[in-house]
Amino acid sequence: MNKKIIFVLAFLGVFTGLLTAYVLSQHDKPQPPLFSPISSPFENAIYANGIVESVQGGGSNINIYPDVSGTITHVYVQEGQKVASGTVLLTIDDTLQQATVGQIKLQAQAAEATFNELKAQPRKEVLSVAQAQVELARANLMIARNQYDKRRAAFNLNPKAISKDILDSSQDAVSQAQAALDLARKQLDLTQAGAWSYDILNQQKQFESLEKSLQASQALLAKYTIKAQSDGIVLAVNAAPGSYVSPLGIFNSYTQMATPIVVMGALQEVLAVRCYVDEILVSRLPPPDQMQAMLMIRGTDIKIPLEFDRIQPYVSPKIALSDQRQERVDLRVLPIIFKFKMEKIANIYPGQLVDVFIGQKNVQRHH
Repeated sequence: MNKKIIFVLAFLGVFTGLLTAYVLSQHDKPQPPLFSPISSPFENAIYANGIVESVQGGGSNINIYPDVSGTITHVYVQEGQKVASGTVLLTIDDTLQQATVGQIKLQAQAAEATFNELKAQPRKEVLSVAQAQVELARANLMIARNQYDKRRAAFNLNPKAISKDILDSSQDAVSQAQAALDLARKQLDLTQAGAWSYDILNQQKQFESLEKSLQASQALLAKYTIKAQSDGIVLAVNAAPGSYVSPLGIFNSYTQMATPIVVMGALQEVLAVRCYVDEILVSRLPPPDQMQAMLMIRGTDIKIPLEFDRIQPYVSPKIALSDQRQERVDLRVLPIIFKFKMEKIANIYPGQLVDVFIGQKNVQRHH
């Protein structure tokens, strides 16, 4: 009985071993790759890292920072929205600046009124009063002379008829009346002359100074309204109503850095690709008129021919495109900008990292 059990157990062990060996010898067929590994389409191509941008005449995207500090009151645009030049993007609380403009405006109006008053002199009513004072002084002089002439005639006929003191007082009264008439005439001349030219000039300069202050204040008030400076598309809006912004931008809680409040780009019928070519490869670049390039989107089989746009003739330290705070100062790169049309190309956006191969025209790899 024990021999049968031993035989069965041995048979089961052998069978189990063979079955295990068979199972372990089986391998799953490898899955085909989701996309083909990138490879150069050109002979002697130069590889470069690239980043997609909106097309600009110079620089990259338009980073908008305010010239003033304050709290955002309204945001009028959305990300992805096409806007025309002059479109209001957002507004900052301008209550204090509005009051300042109103105050300076009133001061300028008061200075202008005083300036116009000086230019309008002499006032007709004031001139009439001065002329009346001359007539009054002339009449008083006539009365004083008549009285003096009468007393002088009486004194000449009979010196005892009137005292010498009364005669002298009458003569003094004539002199005083003559002086009063002279004064009234000079006052009339002064009134007719109007305001002094120096007073007018001084008031004019004060008015012009306040006008300039008003213009400066109004210009500053306009900066509380952020407008698009060119036609384009809104790529990013980093501020919301209630956010505090300054000329440094707005604090980004994710990057822990200040960022622009709005990022704009050109209309995206055409996009640009900024490539960074290592300085040791710059000497191998083809001439610009013979340069061609191919863009490859990472993780896909998409390949896009590129058109040469320009070279930014400034070699700078290489930066990590995904984090521009980390610089590699041991290597420098030359930026080259290509562009391509967006026709029938989907799911590619500014800021996307791509691979670029740069080759020479009419020298392609033959497979």
